Amino acid sequence: MFDPTIYENLKVVFEGAVYDLDLDGHIVVTHRSDLIDLATMSRTYAVRYRLKDGRCTAEVRLSAGLVDLAGEKLEWRNALPGCKLEIVFALTLRNPEAACRNIDDIMRQVWDANPSIVQTLSYRYGEDGACCRNEIVVAFDRKIGEGQIDDIAELLEHTVRTLRLLEPYNTEE
Repeated sequence: MFDPTIYENLKVVFEGAVYDLDLDGHIVVTHRSDLIDLATMSRTYAVRYRLKDGRCTAEVRLSAGLVDLAGEKLEWRNALPGCKLEIVFALTLRNPEAACRNIDDIMRQVWDANPSIVQTLSYRYGEDGACCRNEIVVAFDRKIGEGQIDDIAELLEHTVRTLRLLEPYNTEE
């Protein structure tokens, strides 16, 4: 009998919860990927969405590597299998210096001090840099497992709240 892994169980719960928000009209799912990297024997699931009338995006990324799979399936004594979780927000900014300070305050207000929050700015060569893309990665410092399944709905509520707060900063046409 097939026994699903921690990664597979979390992926199914995340996917169901995100698509429930889509069906309820709170968000629109814009992209989904479910990848297996045969070179590293790692798996990554990502689902990207935005508010119904929004342009900022949030992407939930769940990943697990070979050590997590082997430790779980082979029941290694000292194994701590689980999944890495990241949430990536993306938007286009004008006046990034001021906007990024405000965005940092927003992110810390919503997400507290638990995850690390990193903003990365980019723009096209030849443009003046006044308008740039901001990618905000919210990374959790520990693996998650099936014990956190009940927290998924609240985590997704945080992403929707964050999208609402970031939307006024988005200048993408």
